[in-house]
Amino acid sequence: MKKTLLSAALALAVSSAVSFAGSQQQSNKISGDYVEARTASVFAGACHYNGELVTTGQDAILAWNITAGTWQGTDLAGVKAVAAVSSNVNLANEGARKVELIVDSKASDAQAAALKALLSEKFGAKLGQIVAVRRAPVTFSHTGNDYSVSAKGYAAMDVQPMPNGECCKQPNLVWYSPLVPLEGRKVGFTQTASYTAGTVGDAWQRQGENSAFYGSFQF
Repeated sequence: MKKTLLSAALALAVSSAVSFAGSQQQSNKISGDYVEARTASVFAGACHYNGELVTTGQDAILAWNITAGTWQGTDLAGVKAVAAVSSNVNLANEGARKVELIVDSKASDAQAAALKALLSEKFGAKLGQIVAVRRAPVTFSHTGNDYSVSAKGYAAMDVQPMPNGECCKQPNLVWYSPLVPLEGRKVGFTQTASYTAGTVGDAWQRQGENSAFYGSFQF
């Protein structure tokens, strides 16, 4: 009888430990909203895509609004950040990439360091080397499927959904993938996007094209 009770107690303890570990792992996942604008149309006809492939598309602006999760023991909930990515070739191709990361000035130094470490470890191969980390006011507004992002003095973008969800109806006309894996990825219409700092590449501005991705992330 005692052995049976002991076995049952051990089984319960193991089950509880596994359940706790699972809940902790779930609570530590990083999640939130994301939007990305490029210097090339991501949804277009084949001729348009081929024309831009070798002439532009070397740059992008990425923005995160983290709503939950911790990394290396640092809580990142509430952190907003923007990254400017620049390459010597279209971002669809392999090439050296540099990143300027702008973390909201409301975030702590520990949060900024944790976010840099997170992006380097998870997406370093895709984004490239983070060569500069800046602190500036960052705003990230997400109303419906409209996004408005600004990193004062560095970058900004305003993105809306494509009318009638053409990117889902005609997936063969989506030529790229987001630089960060997304849940429910959609193509967005870029009203305007600009990078003004000129640290990792030339300053640029684009507007009025289907050059954005948006969605939610969790990793």
